[in-house]
Amino acid sequence: MRFDMTGEMREQAGKGVARQLRRQGKIPAVLYGQEECLLLTLDPEGVRKILRSHAAGTALVSLTVAGAKNKPNRTALLRDYQVDPVSGQILHADLFEISMDQPIRVKVPVSLTGGVPQGVKEGGILHHNLRQLNIECLPSALPDHIEVDASLVGIAQGIHVRELPHREGIRFLDEGDQMVVSVAAPMSEAKLEALLTSGVATEEGKEPEVLAKGKEGEVAAAPAAGEVKGETKAAGAPKAEKKEVKEEKKK
Repeated sequence: MRFDMTGEMREQAGKGVARQLRRQGKIPAVLYGQEECLLLTLDPEGVRKILRSHAAGTALVSLTVAGAKNKPNRTALLRDYQVDPVSGQILHADLFEISMDQPIRVKVPVSLTGGVPQGVKEGGILHHNLRQLNIECLPSALPDHIEVDASLVGIAQGIHVRELPHREGIRFLDEGDQMVVSVAAPMSEAKLEALLTSGVATEEGKEPEVLAKGKEGEVAAAPAAGEVKGETKAAGAPKAEKKEVKEEKKK
């Protein structure tokens, strides 16, 4: 799905500029480009249209940048956005520029089709194990969602990533043995009661036994900063822009 959006170049950043833009009905934004990062001003209604389409992560944005010295017309993805938790007002948006002739990696939602699975009709319990799939494709082949037909899945059966039908121009990046959807057998009342009562293993008033104990005075080390997982922004992103929303909420 493709959306048209117009943005304007801006030179200033900071909480004061952000407040002024919002009073004018605009929002601050950043376009993380292939070689540069641009400070932009956007109409929040354009972002709302993308969010209402339920295709925020896969929506191609045809962006026209007024005031750009070069490449006024660009293609981008809505990478991130911030919303006021009280008013629901969109406060900030991050766009990521892409090239139509280079493959991109995105997360695409999974849509189950085929009606009620056979195993559920027989009393089984449906588990939608993966609600998003990591894929790689050219922007022109980017789907809004991946359809998975679960109608024939019986009890104790499922569909793995490796079993998904081949789609032209799309490569699945998740491990092949990961389960996308499955149907579990119903739990009997006797088994459920056994699980609920198995935890009562200690006598009344008696403290539970410590299963494992470290050496006296031993304290687990905190994880190193580099071990924290998460995506990083493109190099050269303006630091002042990252503080706009946080400073705004403190007011």
